[in-house]
Amino acid sequence: MSRQRKARVPRIGFVSLGCPKALVDSERILTQLRAEGYAVSPTYEGADLVVVNTCGFIDAAVEESLGAIGEALDRNGRVVVTGCLGARREAILERHPKVLGITGPQAYQEVMGIVHEHVPKPHDPFMDLVPPQGVRLTPRHYAYLKISEGCNHRCSFCIIPSLRGDLVSRPIAEVMDEAGRLVRAGVKELLVVSQDTSAYGADLRYRLELWNGQPLKARFLDLARALGGLGAWVRLHYVYPYPHVDEVVPLMAEGRVLPYLDIPFQHASPRILKLMRRPAHAEDTLARIRRWREICPQLTLRSTFIVGFPSETDADFETLLDWLEAAQLDRVGCFTYSPVAGAAANDLPDPVPADVAAERHARFMEAAARISTAKLAAKIGTHLRVLVDTVGPDGAVARSPGDAPEIDGVVRIARPGPCQPGDFLDVTITGADAYDLTASPAAAA
Repeated sequence: MSRQRKARVPRIGFVSLGCPKALVDSERILTQLRAEGYAVSPTYEGADLVVVNTCGFIDAAVEESLGAIGEALDRNGRVVVTGCLGARREAILERHPKVLGITGPQAYQEVMGIVHEHVPKPHDPFMDLVPPQGVRLTPRHYAYLKISEGCNHRCSFCIIPSLRGDLVSRPIAEVMDEAGRLVRAGVKELLVVSQDTSAYGADLRYRLELWNGQPLKARFLDLARALGGLGAWVRLHYVYPYPHVDEVVPLMAEGRVLPYLDIPFQHASPRILKLMRRPAHAEDTLARIRRWREICPQLTLRSTFIVGFPSETDADFETLLDWLEAAQLDRVGCFTYSPVAGAAANDLPDPVPADVAAERHARFMEAAARISTAKLAAKIGTHLRVLVDTVGPDGAVARSPGDAPEIDGVVRIARPGPCQPGDFLDVTITGADAYDLTASPAAAA
């Protein structure tokens, strides 16, 4: 057959739901699809098949995922399901029995096998080309870097280990190779993610490897130090407050990694933390926070909390509010407890009434907003280096070292001058509200 009559390129639609760790899974599947010559369709109607990467952590996420599967079936009809909800096969088939196939999370080859079965792989070697950094779903200037899968903890409200298994760390040379490719491709910020970032390498017994001729241990501190030498911002997410985290804070004071820690404290009442089966639940976290800030005064701390956990009393909640006032966290999220199918906490007695949980959530967020407002107001008049995310007719939207994309605040710059996404700018903070800053370009020295 003439090359001019080359067969049509098969097109795959893709829907990615869930957390940044799931986003990385989506990027890996998309990279493999593109490497094998498939095109990615921006619409359901233009796709030969649609892959839906699901989330199954809480009930709202399950419903969102089931809704996305249903929409893909209605508008396309040929759907493959993967991701965390895929581990609950019966729940999917009960609602959507016509899906072509279901896999659990991280099942990249299984997904590709189902795709090959229903949409045969194209045979054009000229199309088996992808950029060295792979296909990404984030803007060009930042990327999520997943360093491990799974989790060894058995928190009573969580089903992640049953969905994603125990901790499996990636070899450190492999992680560094990927990080290096991303930075060479123009990535200015690496967001390190996993289910338990500070446990990285424990399953590998902190194995020593060579990377670029240098010995590196698969260990949280060594990884942070090595990533800090690549010339990009390095932001650490999902860090449990183990004692060895103290060793990373000096790297932040030195400017090697961003002075930012995302730590899921979840609560402050010792009784509730014990019921939650949280690791390090007996640790004096306030003392640890004080030490971190002594070492690195510019440290930004973000965390998430659960209110309305089974048997949470007024006294437990007041303990949490008192702790929040003492900790003065910079960025805070809060959820009311929601039972998750398969979670051990479902069997705990004394559920908190929904109206009580909602009232506690409102009080908690009011306190968090007040703290955030005061902390951001204190930044007025200071100078910051920011990373530009978007540029439009009204100015630029950027982020400071204390702002992770999508979940934290932003810095709005009305007249930034010539710039584009991915540029670093030096700015002077001119205003603040509860969550965001406004700024103007810093005067040249």
